[in-house]
Formats: sequence, C-alpha cells, structure tokens
Amino acid sequence: MTAAGGPDDELLDRVFLTRVIEPGDEAGGRWVREFGVREVVRRLREGGRTLPGVSGTRWEGLRARAERAEPRRDLAVARDAGVRFVRPGDAEWPGQLDDLGDARPLGLWVRGTPSLRMWALRSVAVVGARACTEYGAHMAATLAAGLAEQGWVVVSGGAYGVDGAAHRGALGAGGATVAVLACGVDRPYPRGHTELITRIAEQGLVVGELPPGEHPTPSRFILRNRVIAALTRGTVVVEAAHRSGSLVTARAAQRLGRHTMGVPGPATSGLSAGVHELLRGEAVLVTDAADVVELVGDIGELAPERRGPVLPRDLLGPATRQVLAALPARRAARATEIARGAQTSPDDAVARLYELRALGYVERHGDGWKLTRQAMSSVRDGHAPC
Repeated sequence: MTAAGGPDDELLDRVFLTRVIEPGDEAGGRWVREFGVREVVRRLREGGRTLPGVSGTRWEGLRARAERAEPRRDLAVARDAGVRFVRPGDAEWPGQLDDLGDARPLGLWVRGTPSLRMWALRSVAVVGARACTEYGAHMAATLAAGLAEQGWVVVSGGAYGVDGAAHRGALGAGGATVAVLACGVDRPYPRGHTELITRIAEQGLVVGELPPGEHPTPSRFILRNRVIAALTRGTVVVEAAHRSGSLVTARAAQRLGRHTMGVPGPATSGLSAGVHELLRGEAVLVTDAADVVELVGDIGELAPERRGPVLPRDLLGPATRQVLAALPARRAARATEIARGAQTSPDDAVARLYELRALGYVERHGDGWKLTRQAMSSVRDGHAPC
C-alpha cells in the first residue's frame, strides 16, 4: 500500500498480470523473474518488444487481454466481496508456494479472515474422485474430521464428491478447511456448492489465482492442483480412477517433495485403480487420520522450529489477540463462551482458535479450548484474560 493507503504500483501490476497471464504459465513466471513485474507490465501495455519465447499470435492474445485489464476495478470488486489479494513478500504469503519456481502464483485472492500463511503450516490436502462412491465420501469425511480434531487444516478443491465430503467433514468437526478454486473466489463453483463454499469462507478460507468473476476451464482445474499440492505438507488421495485429476495433485506433491498418501479401496473398483497405482509407487497407504498425522508430523520432528510455531504475542492481529485474551486462565471454555468474551461470532472465534493452536498458544480439550502452559507467560505479559 502507498503512504496514502491506496494500492501501490507493484500490487496493481500483479493484479493486472492475473488478468493477462494464465495460472501456472512458466513462461510468464520466467518473465517476472528475469525482467521484473514492472517491465513485463510495461511491455504488455505499451506493445513494445515482445517477451522472449512467445509467438506472434500468442503475443497478440496477451496484448488483447492487457487492453481489457483494469486492476483498480478488480481490487474494488474484490474488496466489496470481502476478498483480499496476497502476493509474494506479504506477511500472509505461504513461503512453501515458492517451491513451484516459475509456476508460482503471481498472487492469491483470499476470502475469509484467518491467516493463510499460518493455516498452511499445519495443513493436509484431501482430494479424490468427483463421482465417488459412498465409501469414498465416508472415508474423506472421516479423515477430514479426524485431522480437524487434531488441529490440522484440511485443504481441498471445493468440487463434488471427495472434495465436498472432506470440507464437510472438517466443518462438521468444528475444524478448519481451505477451498482452492479454479475460478474467481467471488463466484463459487460448482454452483451446487454455493452454500458450502460460502460456509467455508465464513469459517475458513477460499483461495484462488484468478481475479473476480473469472470462470473455470479444464486446464485451470488441472493447474489449480499444483497450488493444493504446494500449499500443504502432504496429499491424501481418496478414490481416483486412472485419469483422475486428483492424481495430478498427488504427482505434483511428489515432485515438490511433499508426502503422498492413498486410501485403499476394493481391488474390483475402477475408482480405486488410480490410488492403487500410486500405492505401488512412492505413496504411503493410510486408513485414518492417525496414519496421516504420523507421516506428515515427521516434518515437525525433523525440523523442530516448525513444530507448533510460537510467535511473539504482539505480532498477532488485533482480532486474534482479542480471542486469546478471552480465554480463561485456568480452565477450558467452549468456543461460544470465548466468542462472547471476544465480542465476535462463534465461527470467527473457531477460526482464530485454530490459528492460535497452530502457533502453540492454545490446545483443545474435548469441546473446549484452553491456554497452553508456554502461552501463560506471554498472555500475562500482555493483558490477562478474565
């Protein structure tokens, strides 16, 4: 932002490029890396020398898109829809997305109140077939609920089938979930999941690379999957045929060095054939949330600094500090009680509590929440809760 509070040039330039360059375009990412955002935008707007590695036909197409791009309008539309734009270098930017190299998103449009960076620290992707069986839906929901109960954020693509079951499982457990869309986050897709995605935005996060109003395409679905893989510590595939898009997510996770897991199904089921193929390779067989946590949790054990990261209290956002201050000092409290003390909604309180849990400030006790021992001194140094 500028000193006057308006968008700065680099922000406007990146928003501009989300209208011009398709997600995952490695040529576009290379241009940004080699020439800088400002120079790429200048050439696209002024029609100067073509950028390297682009044909004349494609250059004309990019220029046509550039002529229609209105970054200030996109930011205004996003603001009205409760959406913010997070770019590399921002405090909320998840650093693990940088592992994508030139395929890294130019930025992410984020709908919802929690910090994307903090939630991504303890996140697992649960993906699978759209036309899943009852078994697949049950396993996805059960896995997601178990992960949520253990403080893990469930990430999926908001689609029918396994994705929707995973999101519902996490929400049903009062947990945290993130939907990564292949369209503008102000336009829920599929339409039949409008209510679900709205609920995710209220209790969790809805994320996407495309600017407001943009529609999904087959290629955008495939490219969206790399973000799901990069954002999380590991990917669990629940039912997938040989040509399932969820296998793209799993293979992207493998390339990035993330954990890849699969839930086995009947040997006679075509919807489990893709999962079984993964399991014959480098993927690990899992059957419940405990199996998943044992695997992805090893990252924290191998790298202690990433295990329950605790940040100084004064780095927390005002709303999160308010929820922290509303926790009783020596007993557990339900989210509704904490919400009243923090003067916020129960859904917002739950979202803040999961952020605080990721930071090591609170822990869950049944249906209640309690301060951890290491958090007590930090809280007392500030404003002790009533």
